Amino acid sequence: MASGTLYAIPNDFRTFKVLIAAQYSGAHVKLADFVFGETNKSEEFLKKFPLGKVPAFLTNDGKSLVESNAIAYFVGNQQLRGNDAVEQAQVIQWSDFSEGIILPISSRLVFPLLGIMPFNKQTADSSRDELKSALGFLNEYLLTRTYLVGERITLADIVVSATLLQLYTHVLDNQFRKPFQNVNRWFTTVINQPEVKAVIGDFKICEKATEFDGKKYAEFQGRANAAKEKKEKKQTQPKKDAPKKEKEAPPPEEELDPTEAALAAEPKSKDPFETLPKGTFNMDDYKRFYSNEDEAKLVPYFWEKFDKENYSIWLGEYKYNHELTQVFMSCNLISGMFQRLEKMRKQAFASVCLFGENNNSSISGIWVWRGQGLAFELSDDWKTDYDVYTWTKLDPNDEKTKKLVEQYFLWVGTDKEGRPFKEGKIFK
Repeated sequence: MASGTLYAIPNDFRTFKVLIAAQYSGAHVKLADFVFGETNKSEEFLKKFPLGKVPAFLTNDGKSLVESNAIAYFVGNQQLRGNDAVEQAQVIQWSDFSEGIILPISSRLVFPLLGIMPFNKQTADSSRDELKSALGFLNEYLLTRTYLVGERITLADIVVSATLLQLYTHVLDNQFRKPFQNVNRWFTTVINQPEVKAVIGDFKICEKATEFDGKKYAEFQGRANAAKEKKEKKQTQPKKDAPKKEKEAPPPEEELDPTEAALAAEPKSKDPFETLPKGTFNMDDYKRFYSNEDEAKLVPYFWEKFDKENYSIWLGEYKYNHELTQVFMSCNLISGMFQRLEKMRKQAFASVCLFGENNNSSISGIWVWRGQGLAFELSDDWKTDYDVYTWTKLDPNDEKTKKLVEQYFLWVGTDKEGRPFKEGKIFK
């Protein structure tokens, strides 16, 4: 079974491909702590991945892989790759269709709507015509088919549907998508598969297309220009006491993927926790302690440092344990939630555990975050998963709370129905 570490931008369609493939195969994919523009520019990262691009994947035996389709193929299984030579070729065919036809159209239509590129009516009109042509071809093909290859979901469905996500979010409104009923039916089928929903959550298709906002583009350009000037100034700044050199030709400008460019120039978003008192509990300090110290010290140190006035402890219990089947799929469900809460990590810590076995298990966890209220309600970006859990605020002075913290932090004991601890994941 494939296993390794994925370096990727959270909530990007390329990342989704890999994580969905892992959901189907049971591959153990660990998401690295990744900060775009920092992690992928580090010397350590560039030694493994010289292009500095993501997604990038490092197998547990030290082999490096890049490009989302290749990584998804690696972490997938036989069903996803195709059962014979013809099906495997068809999977490649649809992957090429996605990258060569759908993605360029999507970029030309969606990037202006996100403020990344200027709007050009002629380009938009021609791209819409190209999109209609591509969807028309796909619609006819799906007239008598449920999936793109064979009778079950393959990487072809995962790759093409993932590449269409932004179009279904910003462009394919009710009127535009109406002629392509077969495509809509297929897309809806794919995104509602449990393995897909575990990664992308509940996806909402747009009812009204997003419109170009000139102000948003101007703001983006301002940030991009400021970032470029800062970079150029840093590159041309002479080192102190360095000998003068003959003037050299400037290096060629680095080409940046528009999605990456948006992330690079994006202003630091306001921290939803910013208005809450900081208190004395140092979350980063405890996370380092938890990762590096002996198990026997973890709980005493937590209670020694915990600030009950400004931080709170919550028990989250999954509501639909009766729907859980394979253990690995349930663990990937937890990982998917963690990924979608990436921007919450700075101010939160959690230990989420799975108890039981295949077809008889439960998910629950202890969460600690800044503030006394339910943290997920501070940001719309954090609401994807929280309503499938029952949340109970715990009293830090209660002995029952202290026993629960010990159980979940140390991964021991049983759930309420007596199922023994099986696996756990830490949000840190």
